[in-house]
Amino acid sequence: MTTVETPAEAIRSIASGQRVFVHGSAATPVSLVNALFDRAGELRDVELVSISTFGDLRWNRPEVLKSFFLNALFVSENVRAWVDGPRGDYVPVFLSEIPGLFRDGYLPIDVALLQVSPPDAHGYCSLGTSIDAAATAASLATTVIAQVNPRMPRTLGDAHLHVSKIDVMLHEERELPEVRYAPDGDPVAARIGERVAELVEDGSTLQLGIGAIPDAVLRYLGEHKGLGVHTEMFSDGLIPLVEKGVVTNEHKKVARGKIVTTFVLGTRKLYDFVDDNPLVAFHDISWVNDTSVIRKNPKVVAINSALELDLTGQVCADSIGTLQYSGIGGQMDFMRGASLSAGGKPIIAIPSTTSKGVSRIVPLLKEGAGVVTTRGHVQWVVTEHGAVNLYGKALQERAKLLTSIAAPEHRERLERAYAERFERGG
Repeated sequence: MTTVETPAEAIRSIASGQRVFVHGSAATPVSLVNALFDRAGELRDVELVSISTFGDLRWNRPEVLKSFFLNALFVSENVRAWVDGPRGDYVPVFLSEIPGLFRDGYLPIDVALLQVSPPDAHGYCSLGTSIDAAATAASLATTVIAQVNPRMPRTLGDAHLHVSKIDVMLHEERELPEVRYAPDGDPVAARIGERVAELVEDGSTLQLGIGAIPDAVLRYLGEHKGLGVHTEMFSDGLIPLVEKGVVTNEHKKVARGKIVTTFVLGTRKLYDFVDDNPLVAFHDISWVNDTSVIRKNPKVVAINSALELDLTGQVCADSIGTLQYSGIGGQMDFMRGASLSAGGKPIIAIPSTTSKGVSRIVPLLKEGAGVVTTRGHVQWVVTEHGAVNLYGKALQERAKLLTSIAAPEHRERLERAYAERFERGG
């Protein structure tokens, strides 16, 4: 292992034509990535592979785009324009299958850029806030380059990486990126959260993401009992339920007594909460998001969102027409896992309209839109106007149910679309 003083020294060994994995979310090693971008013009055909990145990545320069290609496995806001340009692309893949892309040779990794906690007395660093596919990438990469950050929480589970596996180490302290949501200021999210919470039974196992709606759901679960958590990620909203004794994980079949996750993203309070906390177990995403694992837990409630739904129940959650907006992520992993769980409830929870007043429930998806959750997998759909269960319902009944929870000002249009589609010749 070589210890270096600057980010430029740390990434000096990266060569043209290599594939570089970039640690994601709150663990994005911004200094290392930007130092790599500073070698634009010197390098050629370097492919970056990432799931979700945060921070000020200085990619939007002509010389960077000539030297680097971004192959995103999930599209985050800070690189969305890159992915949708000529020097970027997106791989449609379930999160649970990403480690297999590395392991089985579909996307062999030459270099892993990581951000880790300082090593403990035994020489083990922690991958901190994001285990996801980083553990697999680190184990397979020819070269591992790590930014060691004292601000990175030391998380437990499958989170450990021994210093002997690190080829280049840079010590740099910097704050992790923070994300805050305020459901109190969003009455639509609050109403959706209340409706979703009404579907959650005591003893359920929760999967939820980040955002105003998941946080709103959590705020309405304060009187529940014996909840568990098995999720790909969580944020600050879960902490009050743990402190109140609502989340006990006592009824889970998998990792009973523990919150299971693969990454976290939120504020410093969250990062301090998971630091050296044996209650929280971080595991590889190929296991956390494995449908056969998820379904073992009782009453799995999977809460996911979407960009739009058509009247038959097709869920578009990753694109706006042909514009790649985010990714498949873990939605289908958990929607299917919840549906197979005893007493489980897969839920799509969305505002009925966009911020511009456009209906999210539509007669037809936009041309080029991707279907993430098929109409054969969708069950519960919740908006601020109601909750409906599409499971076992024929197309006409689905259309009527979805129209009933659309924004009132858009229902007439949806009813006309229903008539044109199902009452032709009638």
